[in-house]
Amino acid sequence: MAPKYTTVTITTRYWRPGENYLQQIIDSIKGKVEENDFVTISEKAISTSLGNLVDESKIQHGWLAHFLAKYWMHIFWGYFLGALCHLKQRTIQRFRAYPIEVGCAHKQVALQYAGFLQALMHGSEGGIDGSNLPYSLVSLPLKDAQHIAEEIKRHIQTELKKHVVVMIVDTDKTYSLRNFHFTPRPRPVEKIHSFGGVFAYVTGRFFKMKRRATPIAVVGSQMQTEEALEIAEVANRSRGFGAGRTVWDMADTFKVALTDVTWDMLDKVEHKPIVIVKPHRPRRKRGKT
Repeated sequence: MAPKYTTVTITTRYWRPGENYLQQIIDSIKGKVEENDFVTISEKAISTSLGNLVDESKIQHGWLAHFLAKYWMHIFWGYFLGALCHLKQRTIQRFRAYPIEVGCAHKQVALQYAGFLQALMHGSEGGIDGSNLPYSLVSLPLKDAQHIAEEIKRHIQTELKKHVVVMIVDTDKTYSLRNFHFTPRPRPVEKIHSFGGVFAYVTGRFFKMKRRATPIAVVGSQMQTEEALEIAEVANRSRGFGAGRTVWDMADTFKVALTDVTWDMLDKVEHKPIVIVKPHRPRRKRGKT
């Protein structure tokens, strides 16, 4: 059976804060994008270029953040929830060695920006993410993803004269039980339910539900939720994880401590913020001559 989609993964330089991501997108997809393609962009890349970041080294933590870092992560995730969620042993060992000082600041940010149920997550609390970012920086989820996607689509239409579907995608998972789709992260696209924080995550992982990357904005098509999830996951697999899937993986890649990754290090990694997903187009048969 022929694949439903093919992908074109676009490699660019690392997008730092202040990057003109609109121009980067135009320059990167010119000559590669066609009518009715799906142009998918990483939420993290856009959030970073907009400077939607928090420096956790400047955060003063409270007692609850300290409890979460020292006891919740070490004991509950390290000895109970990690196994319940079928996580890899390597990941569980990292929970048991969760760094207290750095972890306290991170959990405080999670409490401030995402709330208690999200702070109970082991990572990516409320869409907050520190992977592929230097030092103690973490990115926050976009609050106006739909507006940003609309702006990107208009820019492509104006500059390249192409009608495309623009999708902003996050690696955080959406879980599916038949036609019911839910995610622990906030503000996904309509008809994906966001609730429960850690409870949604544990439920999806424990029951081994189908999980896919989460579309957080779609512009240019009234597609069904299942199709949006399928395209988001196809793009996510093609994009890869840059310097690492997690902050631990990123630190291992560069062989440094968790907060010692630099901008220059990240500049040396292949950055793939854009994936063009092309619907399968059967070749037309040539007529007889």
